[in-house]
Amino acid sequence: MISSSEYGSHSWELLVTVDHQHEEVQKEFLLRVTGDLHIGGVMLKLVEQIKISQDWSDYALWWEQKKCWLLKTHWTLDKCGVQADAKLFFTTQHKMLRLRLPNMKTVRLKVSFSSVVFKAVSDICKILNIRRSEELSLLKQSEDALKKKKKKDKNSKEPVTEDILNLCNSPVSSGLSGSPGLYSKTMTPIYDPISGTPASSTITWFSDSPLTEQNCSILAFSHPNCSPETLAEMYQPRTLADKAKLNAGWLDSSRSLMEQGILEDDQLLLRFKYYTFFDLNPKYDAVRINQIYEQARWAILLEEVDCTEEEMLIFAALQAYHVSKLSLSSEAQDFTCESEVDEVEAALSNLEVTLEGGNASDILEDITDIPKLADNLRLVRPRKLSLKAIKPYWFVFKDTSVSYFKNKESAQGEPIEKLNLKGCEVVPDVNVAAKKFGIKLLIPVADGMNEVYLRCENENQYARWMAACVLASKGKTMADSSYHPEVHKILSFLKMKNWTMSPQAVSDPESIDMKPECFVSLRYTKKYKSKQLAARILEAHQNVSQMSLVEAKLRFIQAWQSLPEFGLSYYIVRFKGSKKDDVLGVSYNRLIRIDIATGDPITTWRFSNMKQWNVNWEIRQVAIEFDQNVSIAFTCLSADCKIIHEYIGGYIFLSTRSKDQNETLDEDLFHKLTGGQE
Repeated sequence: MISSSEYGSHSWELLVTVDHQHEEVQKEFLLRVTGDLHIGGVMLKLVEQIKISQDWSDYALWWEQKKCWLLKTHWTLDKCGVQADAKLFFTTQHKMLRLRLPNMKTVRLKVSFSSVVFKAVSDICKILNIRRSEELSLLKQSEDALKKKKKKDKNSKEPVTEDILNLCNSPVSSGLSGSPGLYSKTMTPIYDPISGTPASSTITWFSDSPLTEQNCSILAFSHPNCSPETLAEMYQPRTLADKAKLNAGWLDSSRSLMEQGILEDDQLLLRFKYYTFFDLNPKYDAVRINQIYEQARWAILLEEVDCTEEEMLIFAALQAYHVSKLSLSSEAQDFTCESEVDEVEAALSNLEVTLEGGNASDILEDITDIPKLADNLRLVRPRKLSLKAIKPYWFVFKDTSVSYFKNKESAQGEPIEKLNLKGCEVVPDVNVAAKKFGIKLLIPVADGMNEVYLRCENENQYARWMAACVLASKGKTMADSSYHPEVHKILSFLKMKNWTMSPQAVSDPESIDMKPECFVSLRYTKKYKSKQLAARILEAHQNVSQMSLVEAKLRFIQAWQSLPEFGLSYYIVRFKGSKKDDVLGVSYNRLIRIDIATGDPITTWRFSNMKQWNVNWEIRQVAIEFDQNVSIAFTCLSADCKIIHEYIGGYIFLSTRSKDQNETLDEDLFHKLTGGQE
């Protein structure tokens, strides 16, 4: 019996379950508490009652019914809203999690289940030595992919044993600081920029980290490709609707893993969510570059992004054939010759500029007179009931517009038509072997998109005009510092595509060891015999055979960035006032409304023209307002609208990053732009 004075008029019993490993000790405890007792006091009472001497510093209270952590230890039970019917769970904040990386390797490590996902990903990237963690996030595997995996496991005669890299003794997990997410200009290079191996001066750094040299090679090097049979068993999206399902599982960056139903030892995918790879540097980013390369490689092999046959052969030559061969030799060698490093730095400097999107030091170019292009091109206008009309005209490109005239002499007068390319879609229409150099322009008009094709005579003309069109679509002119790097990038990609049949290449003894089916998507393995594929890949390989390992990966990433579908994340939506579903493509600089049946773009809206966006959380509707009184609203059918809201805010947040290498991320700004007001 409890006396009335001891019982008290305001005290009540609170049931707390303790997550501990001592079987002889009970797990459920009844605490007598009052509403004005703070959370820290509850935990203190609980630990005193458990009577187990261990480190409880990582433990916190989890409120099961409300799906939330009680982390503000100075708050009282009344302020938290905890009453006698609450079920509290006293458990560790850091738990084991399995992560499937872009290179399809699985790592097992301790992650904070109480921190918001944005912070948890930052900690994970410190363990894995990946800078710029804001570009990555965690993704739940799509149901279709899981069904295919279960079917594969069921049909498999032997039990599937997954090779897992265990990093559970990581410094971040145990509360110490890991490797820095950013670097200063005086920081010692961590990797050799040719081979991507850890530099000899940083072996001591690796000895303090879970990333030993062996583990680093697993993350920083590409490993032998999977067999065509394994590729066939993996989930491949066939339609835009299938591609939309892949993006439905992104976790909410503003909530913790536990709040989103993730349990200890669950498996999630760690992926690059935002396709703006800022400040790539081979000296510090061997793991990051390899993981971007691997994400690109699998996106192409599984046809998550479309490419032409010519492009597929270039990817095959670069990726599995060239990179995997060099990776095997690099793991056995250590290239740390200083003189070579300087040459590679020079060779990659132009490439880095294209990947980073221009160099801020070239600001003088931006204040000169805006240059213009003028040349003879052919104009192609598709007609519904007749053949395409192809006519030569004199074209003049100035600012962000292209005008065309009957001939050069009439260029002083009024043009036949002036096309404003700001906000348009620019799609390459190229076949180097057939000497076809076309530019497809989809120009926004009131009732959809106006389709125009420009045909160029040669590579150089195409590169100049294509670069001007790409910049104009973003609202930039040829005076912008990124124009010349863009021309250089286009020419280097065309050069890789431009190969000729060589008798030596086909009879190359290396082709005996080659399994070409491992390097291309299933569509091409069905179309060609193995020997035909091997010969064509070896032809394409001639143009890339002199590249170093890191350069080959960067070239692959660059080629991936050149694809029309690069960086588009798809969602099925219903626009306000529409009676049918559409697909919304979200990119780093624009939104595209796409016809779900044909895959044709209907309208494009640029983030640079966006005035504001918000979400009506009651009806789950995203509303966006653009310049010139253009406004759109839609509900998302294939995922939670919060995912699209976070994508838009995330891309705007990433556009605020500057070249100052010592800067720290403004996490509050990220949550302000992406969190929403649910």
